[in-house]
Formats: sequence, C-alpha cells, structure tokens
Amino acid sequence: MTAFHLGYGTNGFSNHRLDDALRLIADLGYTAVALTLDHHHLDPFADDVAERTDHVAALLERLELRCVVETGARYLLDPHRKHHPTLVSDEPERRIDFLHRAVRIAADLDADCVSFWSGIRPSDVDIDTAWRRMRTGVSMVLARASALGVRLGLEPEPGMFVEHLSDALRLREELGAPELLGITLDVGHCVAVEPEDAASCIRRAGDLLVNVQLDDMRTGVHEHLEFGEGELNLPGTLAALTEVGYSGVAAVELPRHSHAAPDVAARAITALRAALTPVLPKNDDHDAEWVSSVDHPWLVEAEQRVRTDPAAVRTLFPAVGRKVGRAPLRPESDPQGLVHGTVDDLARTRLLAALAEVLDGRALGAEVAELYRYGDDAERRGVLRGLSALPDSVVSTGLEIVRDALRANDIRLVAAAMGEFGARHLDAHSWRHGVLKCLFVGVPLAAVVELSRRIDDELLRMVADYAEERRAAGRAVPADAEKLLEVGR
Repeated sequence: MTAFHLGYGTNGFSNHRLDDALRLIADLGYTAVALTLDHHHLDPFADDVAERTDHVAALLERLELRCVVETGARYLLDPHRKHHPTLVSDEPERRIDFLHRAVRIAADLDADCVSFWSGIRPSDVDIDTAWRRMRTGVSMVLARASALGVRLGLEPEPGMFVEHLSDALRLREELGAPELLGITLDVGHCVAVEPEDAASCIRRAGDLLVNVQLDDMRTGVHEHLEFGEGELNLPGTLAALTEVGYSGVAAVELPRHSHAAPDVAARAITALRAALTPVLPKNDDHDAEWVSSVDHPWLVEAEQRVRTDPAAVRTLFPAVGRKVGRAPLRPESDPQGLVHGTVDDLARTRLLAALAEVLDGRALGAEVAELYRYGDDAERRGVLRGLSALPDSVVSTGLEIVRDALRANDIRLVAAAMGEFGARHLDAHSWRHGVLKCLFVGVPLAAVVELSRRIDDELLRMVADYAEERRAAGRAVPADAEKLLEVGR
C-alpha cells in the first residue's frame, strides 16, 4: 500500500450536503477528504460553527477519513468579489481572521494542515509591498497555528502573487523556515505554469509537502481536468510521492465538476488505482517482483471470479486492457513496456496466479496453453510475463510458449519471452539464441532477465560473430552488442 492517503475535495461536491458528500467519498474507497470551508460546507462564520465542527469530526472518525482544511472558497468573505480580500490586499484583516478560524477548525478536526494561497497582487501594489504583506500576514497566521499545533500549507497558484513553487520556498526561507509552514502542491498547476514536471516539483518540495492536490491540466492553461484529459503523467507523479516518502493527503481537486460529482469521483479513483501499480526491481538484472500497491477494484473482483470459476478466465483475460489500462509501468524509462511490462501485463499475471490457486498439473497447463494460442498479442504477452507466477507443473507448457514467442518478430513478445521464466528454464543453447534474437529485432538487453549471470564464452563468441557480420555489411552494430562485448573483455 502507498503511505499517502487518496482523497477527494468537497469543493467538487458543492451541490451536496457536506454529510452526504463525506459518505459518498468514503463509499467510493477514498481514505481522506480535502474540506473546503464555505457558507454551505462548515461555515467558519456561522453561530453554531463549534457544534457543527464537532459533528463533522465525529463523522470523519466514523468514516475513517483523514482530513486537510482548504480555504479557497470563492465568495465566502465578500459576496461581490471572488477570493477577496487576500493576504496582499490593502486591507487583509478579514482574510487573516478567516485563516485564524480555519486553524481553530483544523485543530478540532485533527486535520493534517490548513492550506492557503497568497491571492492576486493588485495592480497598484508594488512587488516589495506585496512581499512585505505576505510576510506579515503569514507570520500572524503562524502565531495562531503554533499555539494550536496546526501545520500550514502554502499553495503556489497560477496567476497569484505566489505563483510558482520557487516563490513559496522563497517566502518560507524569508520567514526563517518555520517548522509548521509547509507546501501544498497542486500537480495540475505544475503542468500549467511550472518550468518542470509535477514529479520534479514533488522531489524539489520533498519533506516540506503537507498537502497534495491531484488533477490534470494542459501547459499554460489553468483549468482543472479529469485524469487523462490533460498532459499530467499520473503514474510518474504518484511514484514521485512514494519516492519522497510522502504520507499525507493527496486529494482530487475538481471544483468545477460538482454537477456530476459521484461519477467524476468514481472515475478519478479508478484512474488513481490503475496508476498506482509499480514494479519493484529486485536486482540489477531487472528480475522483477510484480507488486501491486493499490488493488484495482475490477481486478480484485476478477481474481475472485477465477478462484470460484476457473473457466471465467477465458472471458476475463481478453478484457484486462479495457478495464485496467495498457500504460507502461515505467513510462519515463521504458515507454514501450519492453523491460518492465505494462499495467495489463501485471493484471494478467495476477489472473494467472489466481488460476494456479485452483488448478494444477495438466488442467492448468492446458488452460494456459489455450489462453496463449487464442489470444491476441497483448494476451500472449500477458501469458509470457505471467509464466513466472505459475508452478513447476507447467514448465513444459511454458517452454513451448516461450519458444513460439522467440520465433516471432513482435519485439514485445520477444522481450517477454526473455523474462524471469526464460531465465530460469531455457537451456543454454535456446537462451543464447534468445539474446541474439533481441539484438536482431531491437529489444534492449535490459529486458533479458539474469543476463549478467548467464553470460558465457559461447554467447560472447556468437555476439562477436554477429557484430563482425554487421561491420562487414557496412551496418551499425547495436550499442547493446558493443556493451556486452566490453563486459566480456
């Protein structure tokens, strides 16, 4: 499981009562909520705010929802002007009072933090004055936060005075790097206005992250989109959160989608679960242990169906790509999925593992052989990558399948054939020819599991002959072949 908590923002449920929104968010499988204080959702200026806060705290506890407090309500402070006043306005007192109230509510809710932004710099306010107002205002809010032990998260916002992550980090340093002042990062904003991608911004913020907002955007356009509608690399972004050890709330931020909130929130968590399926390498040869950090709901149900009705795999196996996606597991370094595979490869591996729990021996071998024989290229690749999850009773069947794949010219089939099962069970002669096949068709040798362990003099001789033939014909020698020969020298 991931260390961080997937959540959804209540500003994306503005047409729902708060209690109903929280229950829907929990029912969909989210474990956190980003609660925007507003006139209809826990109004901080209401006479009964203390009683209402106690009620919400109890509901959050029953629903087991972690919480962050957001302060981006549009017309809460001024019914005529959106987001006014701000920390850089001429008269910021009402904004500061609002943030003080938000800190009090956050303390009562046991929330992770209070998230806030700077606001837009008025045209008649110079930059130095704006910085001074930010330092003063944030210091005043920090004083209240320190008294109650509440963390603050400053959010860079497109078009506002503190627009970029570098601006937020600068302000924090100018305030003496207070421990309770962290960073709220909207990954969509990174796409829209930052000079680097969201994953890089996450790494730069590192342990200062106290709140993360999840949405998609396009370069230069501040419009919150559903995942897949913009340019965000969602798997890479979530992987970066894991990489930096983030353990807080990562909540979907779609404030303009309230008209279809339940459906949008359901699509969002499906996309997030599909993106949270990493491969963890066990050694330098890329002998990979397939590990799913978040279970896709369709896949969990499909595994159970296979366990109770093994024949169901015949209809579930072809449906995998449509249900869980086909993206490469490591899109930055392995865009074709040749080395580490794809999301659907991983899902099919798990279906085969479930099948092996209820079938064995000849029955299991026959079923696997049929899945390969009648499958399309993606299904065949899934069988090849899933062979390593099967018991030794199907080794002979697996070898027939691997040898068939090595006769093909589909580079993804060849790469999958030289995976963990091939490394364990191909004889030396067949394995060497598999390595040469990779060089012939353009499969990177990084896809060959246990390459360094199985290199021998005969393989080096074969590769040297191949390289010499290429040179004699006036053709370039693949870089992988040159590297392999360097190792053997």
